[in-house]
Amino acid sequence: MAKFELKLPKMGESVAEATVTNWLKQVGDKIEMDEAVLEIATDKVDSEVPSEVAGTLVEILFNTDDVVQVGQTIAIIETEGGVSQSSNVISSEVEKPVAVAEVAKAVELAKETVAPADFSASDKFFSPLVKNIAKEEGISLAELEAIAGSGKDGRVNKEDLLNYIKNRGSQPAVVATPAAAPKATPAPVAQAVPVSVNGGDEIVEMDRMRKLISGYMVASVQTSAHVQSFIEVDVTNIVKWRDKVKAAFEKREGEKLTFTPIMMEAVAKALKDFPGMNISVDGDFIIKRKNINLGMAAALPNGNLIVPVIKNADQLNLVGMAKAVNDLGNRAKAGKLKPDDTQGGTYTVTNVGTFGSVFGTPIINQPQVGILALGAIRKVPAVIETPEGDFIGIRQKMFLSHSYDHRVVDGALGGSFVKRVADYLEAWDINRDI
Repeated sequence: MAKFELKLPKMGESVAEATVTNWLKQVGDKIEMDEAVLEIATDKVDSEVPSEVAGTLVEILFNTDDVVQVGQTIAIIETEGGVSQSSNVISSEVEKPVAVAEVAKAVELAKETVAPADFSASDKFFSPLVKNIAKEEGISLAELEAIAGSGKDGRVNKEDLLNYIKNRGSQPAVVATPAAAPKATPAPVAQAVPVSVNGGDEIVEMDRMRKLISGYMVASVQTSAHVQSFIEVDVTNIVKWRDKVKAAFEKREGEKLTFTPIMMEAVAKALKDFPGMNISVDGDFIIKRKNINLGMAAALPNGNLIVPVIKNADQLNLVGMAKAVNDLGNRAKAGKLKPDDTQGGTYTVTNVGTFGSVFGTPIINQPQVGILALGAIRKVPAVIETPEGDFIGIRQKMFLSHSYDHRVVDGALGGSFVKRVADYLEAWDINRDI
């Protein structure tokens, strides 16, 4: 017999922790290899944690709504057969009492290891990364609070903490003043539930993802100075070209060719032309992004919203872009996105035309500085200029709505960028091969 430590797996570069939302298995349940044991949620996406071994769940180390750090042990699974060579396995030969004692000691050690550092007594905000470094270096809460932060609103960031650690020996130690009695923490006040006046209204609490989206939207409006530019685009050639090639494309590639990858290709090209739009803001600093990673807002069946990211979009041809758009869109609807699929975006595109909207004023996806809304394509009468003179004809047109952060993007850049996207779309070659 052997005991296996199920750990929270790595879920992307910037994901350091996750919240346990639901245990799919309970103590005593049999588990097959690759079977989901629990559901977790990051600040972007929900996912499942599968078991790497087959066996029986013997211990659960975290409860629902607990926050777990990447790499921490979350459960113990007892496996049958010989002892595995995996570093996650704890030997437990029943015949030898000393081995049993070692298993118990290892389990207790695992429990101690997974206990997160408690910085909740502080009124200051510290990121999970800062907390982890402080815990590893044995830095007390009093020391951490005394460090002068250079981040937004005086927050202590990774560099501040590493500089403090480097010079720690030459600085006077910060000693916490013992209190005569522990500071009483006021019990959290439950938010009052609205009451229906006439009794006919239904009151429903927002789900976890809706609460997150709500917080992000409000924070973005409070952070960025939103301003919009609108431009109308003639996409008649694109509509004709797609109608001509979409059947052959689907037969050859096994993928539908929508308008979205065509628009994404134009946006990626424009971002290369105007790298000032492919930036993010951190306090008083501008970060110029090397890669062009396009976020693609996708509506979920439950009415919520998620933004998967097409990495290095400027390096994809139209076939690759179509496959990436379809893959992320399908997995978003099926709830199968991985946390890394929503990380690293540098600019976002949202297709409001899917629901018939002509244009919109989208909210910026922080810490990016721009977002483009694609309006519905409509047949409209338009003036057509020819060498023989002007005449009225039916054209396929759409609006592009560009929201950008006026803190760092002025009208010249914001307007020129969306105009360049329009130029690429209107110059579409109707004889283009794919």
